[in-house]
Amino acid sequence: MGVQVKKVENKTVKTFKTQPVRLYVKGAVLGYRRGLRNQYEHTSLLKIEGVRDKDATEFYLGKRVVYIYKGQKEIRGTKFRTIWGRITRAHGSNGTVRAKFQRNLPPKALGGSVRVMLYPSRI
Repeated sequence: MGVQVKKVENKTVKTFKTQPVRLYVKGAVLGYRRGLRNQYEHTSLLKIEGVRDKDATEFYLGKRVVYIYKGQKEIRGTKFRTIWGRITRAHGSNGTVRAKFQRNLPPKALGGSVRVMLYPSRI
């Protein structure tokens, strides 16, 4: 990627020759899959940035999704925790997708952001 390491006043500073590559697409949690009276917490609805119709969702089917949140205590050297999931299918015709996570997303996650990883590849 072209990383240069410089020493500036006893500090190590990384500088990039090129822009760092982002291996994910941003998304938002809309809510849980639901009907008029019932709500199914095991399936979450996600809106992916730049996806506007059902045909565009085809690329993202099977891709991994991660919800990142911050906990109180430090565990394994970090306060950040993750819940991983996978995009299962499209939801409607406007580019929304359904995703199942290893553990159901907490209600605090509604309206929050997720990362849609660009792997595994289906090409």
